[in-house]
Amino acid sequence: MIIRSAAVLSVGLVVPAALSGQQLTAAERAAAVATVWAEARYNFAYWDRVRADWDSALIANLKLSTDPQSDLLFYRRLRRLVDLLGDGQATVIPSAHVRSRIARPPLLVASVERRPFILDYAENDEMRVARPERLAEIVSVQGVPAEAWIRDSVLPEIAAATPPDRWLRAVQWMLQGEKGSLLQLALRLPGGEQRGVSVTRSVSLNDRWPLEPPDVQVDSLPDGVVLARINSLADDDVAARLDHALPDFTRVTGLILDLRHSSEGQSEIGYHVLARLTNTPFPAVRWRTPVYRAVFRARRQGDSASSWYGPPPAIVAPRTDLPPFAGPIAVLASNATAGAAEDLLVAFRNTGRGVIVGETSAGSPGEPIEIALPKNWAVRFSVTRHAFPDGEEFAGTGIKPEFPVGLIVADLLAGKDAALERARQYVSGKR
Repeated sequence: MIIRSAAVLSVGLVVPAALSGQQLTAAERAAAVATVWAEARYNFAYWDRVRADWDSALIANLKLSTDPQSDLLFYRRLRRLVDLLGDGQATVIPSAHVRSRIARPPLLVASVERRPFILDYAENDEMRVARPERLAEIVSVQGVPAEAWIRDSVLPEIAAATPPDRWLRAVQWMLQGEKGSLLQLALRLPGGEQRGVSVTRSVSLNDRWPLEPPDVQVDSLPDGVVLARINSLADDDVAARLDHALPDFTRVTGLILDLRHSSEGQSEIGYHVLARLTNTPFPAVRWRTPVYRAVFRARRQGDSASSWYGPPPAIVAPRTDLPPFAGPIAVLASNATAGAAEDLLVAFRNTGRGVIVGETSAGSPGEPIEIALPKNWAVRFSVTRHAFPDGEEFAGTGIKPEFPVGLIVADLLAGKDAALERARQYVSGKR
């Protein structure tokens, strides 16, 4: 077994006296660490996949919790502890006061071939002056090469189930830090020339992210093909918005569902979307959850992982409230497709209605539980274990597409979406 070292971070920060009343005390920090350790030890659904020495991590973090420190530093330390679970659903949620002090510039940064590119930015006074050109590559941050910055400063605090998804998330959050602080970026522009730019971490975790896409976007493509981007399954109105955009599928010859940026929400919402795209019932994911029985430990028969509760997969009936779509379908997936969107991939494959195009998904299924910590902090991690109806699990491996197509730098700079083009070929009959 490979043992990962205990998650620690030893940099000290000065806490202003005016904020001391809102800070966690040493006892509260210790209580938070102990709660995370205990709840994960007995309720985390994928405990058998944890490769860290969880007890050593507890001891190390309990010791660190006694050090004088800011809540921002403790937040980073607790994220490193939770990252050891290897769970893409795992999240540390600090108090609103702490969230107001954590920010990033209004830049949409994405990883392409493990290199960070600026895809877009939100207009404000600073951005109108800095004008960080779209499709520019971030070469360095604060004088540190971008790859080293991500690997050393960001990656250890990113929870994910697969290395590709962890890197994608690290790039997305690589510019996060204390609100109001400045970042010096070196950029390589699409033409090859380089220049520097200074940006401020101005959008806090409490603020609405100005570059957040709509949950649903529907576009018409040539030859009667429709592209429906589902960026989130968190809103109950997702299916209703698709129904409004496509009331009867008149003149629709092919449908592409884009789940490449969907990683949160409820599985049932995805099933409701899919139920209008088939005329036969289909099975949803098979799930199970740990059942802890203390007597098993007394008899040295293991712990919660040796006993499970899990019903048979639910059978989803096709919808009859609106006309169904009987034409060809392709679903786009990426390394970032996670959570409820992965359950939608499983259900889609069960219908036999089409193919998945793109990249292997994030391998981060499971329904998360939110557990309260002192002073309005919280932690989330998965408490259900998901699989295909035949029992095949995909946590930590992801769901492979029938047609693998990855995004490369040359295509990004040329404005080419190779995965979308392959999906269009499929639904147009060029298979």
